[in-house]
Amino acid sequence: MRMKAFKAMAMLFALLVPIIMISGCGAKTTKQEEAAAVQKTVVTDLAGRQVQVPVPANKVVAIGPGALRLVCYVKGVSKVVGVENVEKQWPSTGRPYILAYPELKDLPAIGPGGPNSTPDAEKLAKVQPDVIFVVSLVDRAQADELQAKTNIPVVVLSYGKVATFDEDVYKSLRLIGKIIGREERAQEVIDYMQKCQQDLHDRTKDIPADKKPRVYVGALGMKGAHGIESTQAKYPPFAAINARNVVDETGKTGSVMIDREKLLSWDPDIIFIDAGGLSLVLEDYKKNPRFYQSLRAVKTGQVYSLMPYNYYTTNIDTAIADAYFAGKVIFPEKFKDIDPAKKADEIYQFLLGKPLYEQMAKDYGGFRKLEFQNP
Repeated sequence: MRMKAFKAMAMLFALLVPIIMISGCGAKTTKQEEAAAVQKTVVTDLAGRQVQVPVPANKVVAIGPGALRLVCYVKGVSKVVGVENVEKQWPSTGRPYILAYPELKDLPAIGPGGPNSTPDAEKLAKVQPDVIFVVSLVDRAQADELQAKTNIPVVVLSYGKVATFDEDVYKSLRLIGKIIGREERAQEVIDYMQKCQQDLHDRTKDIPADKKPRVYVGALGMKGAHGIESTQAKYPPFAAINARNVVDETGKTGSVMIDREKLLSWDPDIIFIDAGGLSLVLEDYKKNPRFYQSLRAVKTGQVYSLMPYNYYTTNIDTAIADAYFAGKVIFPEKFKDIDPAKKADEIYQFLLGKPLYEQMAKDYGGFRKLEFQNP
């Protein structure tokens, strides 16, 4: 009996060994396949650094002004594993990428965030991303230091000098696309932005300067809300449509705070007010109605509202939408086929997957003519 039991056990063992071996080989093969699917490659980031990254990266974080927005444009939201505190705590108003993807606010915090913050290496490492994308917060040496502290590849991105239609933005989008396996989508976004830029330019390129109305934009945000004196030379929406921006006469570029007397001397034909500072302008109008009533644009009813697009750096979607509305106002014949609200929704839909103009208009009043009533 014992001999028969022993032989039975031996036969059962002989049958099980191949099964165990096959099962073990199968597990090993699966791991090998997973490892083969994610490969290492070296990329050059916008700081000129050579960084070895896994491709495709399946878990990422984006820190610094505008980094998360670019990841959203490339349809990388599902790969984001943590966001900065400011993305969670600031109101979603004025940031279309958060309006489109409110679920981002539910992700773990990876540091304070903000334009002058310091990356939190410990919190970044805790969510175990494959790659850290960063804009503005670090220079080349600091990026190397953060990478050494976290033992996670750090890839520096950039919005460049212009942001709205800037080659550095396109390079950043391509880089994100390559790293997260969304190269085709990244190129689609770049093509769309360049198509918008070309369309805006072509509509107005042949208009002589002396045939263009003289225009001004005021109440632009600059580290906070400001009144009508806050403006910008080479203002991107105006530059995109070849508008005659009176501030360009200063020879400056970027944000400018002007004296009221200068605005009176310029006396532009059309004035645009950034909705982010509109309440300050209306409050000031109650105190100084004579100043405003002295302006030609106010007297002729040529004052319009634009949606603010600078919130944690440039919301490129809203900036392009503003350019189309400004074009419709300044050069109505050249933009007669454009419905600014529908165009804005087309832009938001393409870049962020949702039509967001209605919400933006609810928050800021939308594209409209402003009426200055006597106080």
